[in-house]
Amino acid sequence: MGHCDWALANEQYRAYHDGEWGVPVHDDRVMFEHLSLECLQCGLSWGLMLKKREIFRQCFDRFDYDKIAAYGEEDVNRILNTEGMLKSERKVRAIIGNARHYREIRKEFGSFCDYLWAWTEGKTVLYAGHAEGKIPVSNGLSASISRDLKKRGLSFIGPVTIYAHLQACGIINDHAADCPCYRKINETYPTVKMEPEEEVG
Repeated sequence: MGHCDWALANEQYRAYHDGEWGVPVHDDRVMFEHLSLECLQCGLSWGLMLKKREIFRQCFDRFDYDKIAAYGEEDVNRILNTEGMLKSERKVRAIIGNARHYREIRKEFGSFCDYLWAWTEGKTVLYAGHAEGKIPVSNGLSASISRDLKKRGLSFIGPVTIYAHLQACGIINDHAADCPCYRKINETYPTVKMEPEEEVG
């Protein structure tokens, strides 16, 4: 099976690329895990996130947003004192706060997935030039979603973080054109072709 260049770094990257990255997500727990990993990754490498993923799942009840929303100070301390866990109190509190606001969005829209996919009318976006490697770190779509989520109270969700999330959960297909995953996603899920958007910071 072929791969995007970044997936060749190691077996963890390869497994993540082949099995998850870019596959459209329509499950709110899985979506919250993807979003939380992107928040935790801010300023760090994605390889570290994959390496510590099971620790994160242990700390955050496998990203059950209902359980996380009920966390208190004892849970914050428990998480920060877990061996191998990132020692960032701000990020831990952000995940807890995000879970609470995530539930509010679910209540308003029926599910967080419904909220997020509505931005592209339920279709995976194929941006012109992206499959040939002209991929930005953020764009107009990620900036708009970031602004809206911030208004709704979520944190650690800037345009760059949201763009990475949109790639991960399949709202944007940024696999390389010669990658089998690119073709498989396009053949399996509804897509829409769009012109590249202006990159934003």
